[in-house]
Amino acid sequence: MVKSKLEHLLVIRLSAMGDVAMTVPVLMALKKEYPTLHITVLTKNLYEPILSQIPDVKVFPVEVKGKHKGIIGIWKLYKELQILKIDAVADLHNVLRSNLLKQFFKLMGTPFNQLDKGRPEKKALIALKNKVFKPLKPTHERYADVFRSLGFEFTLNKEAVLAKLNVESVLGSKLGLTNKKCIGIAPFAAFKGKMYPIELMEQVVSLLSDLEGYQILLFGGGEKEKKQLEVWANSYDNCTNVVDKVSFSEELTVISNLELMISMDSGNGHLAAMYGVPVLTLWGVTHPYAGFVPFGQDISNQILADRGRYPLIPTSVYGNKVLNGYERVMETISPNEICQKVKSMLKIT
Repeated sequence: MVKSKLEHLLVIRLSAMGDVAMTVPVLMALKKEYPTLHITVLTKNLYEPILSQIPDVKVFPVEVKGKHKGIIGIWKLYKELQILKIDAVADLHNVLRSNLLKQFFKLMGTPFNQLDKGRPEKKALIALKNKVFKPLKPTHERYADVFRSLGFEFTLNKEAVLAKLNVESVLGSKLGLTNKKCIGIAPFAAFKGKMYPIELMEQVVSLLSDLEGYQILLFGGGEKEKKQLEVWANSYDNCTNVVDKVSFSEELTVISNLELMISMDSGNGHLAAMYGVPVLTLWGVTHPYAGFVPFGQDISNQILADRGRYPLIPTSVYGNKVLNGYERVMETISPNEICQKVKSMLKIT
């Protein structure tokens, strides 16, 4: 095998948090095979802590609502990137902004390969008529293919994860952490079609808070979510709300030390998976077949809404499209089913 001789690679993944987290195992596997490769990731500055543990990977912060807005802003961005002496570009986003940037790099002859999002097969997967219900290529492999097309040969395996971070005593005191093992619950998602009903999730919190030797940590963001999680934290023993108690970097430290994360088809599951934490994912109108299962997680760790009762699932790739009559698909997943799966994953009898 002739290895690529490229020395400095620009990687583009502007948003969202979960998508950026999904790049981590891919970059870890790439760096293992090419340890001297310099990588600059073009993304939001907010996401820098997600990538900070990968050796010789640096973030170049993009300001899409500021100085890098519009065609002139993208030109300014290109001129700033030119200083870095980029050898090639791996575009893991493939949106209008990155396509504009591609034109500038190609003018200078810089190799620029882009993500194949698999739109035709995803469209067939969510079709209402003549649905083609089969597993599609995982997004992690789609990302890896972009690097492979630039001449980088490597494989993904479950070992391509970040190391657990050290939970310092000061961090423990901020959250009131004890010596108990921690289970994370991230009950929110960007779209209702991907979110387990709040009243049912409260039953899950109640049941799991009774597990001897375990502490429940609640994850979310935004004032409304914070208030909801605070109610649960105040109502149930061994239950702590993490929102606004720690910085994002500290939150990642806590996530890396979880025994298990319960997540929707959303970002927190991918954050946990990049540390090799077992993730139990709950699926509503989306489906694992679309390729967004958290890295390294077994298919048995996915709890699905009942397709027997709702045969058109998945109705959406991202959860933003819910058919009439499909608003309550997640109610087919019972709190007891979730708790029994948690016990099974943690080997609790």
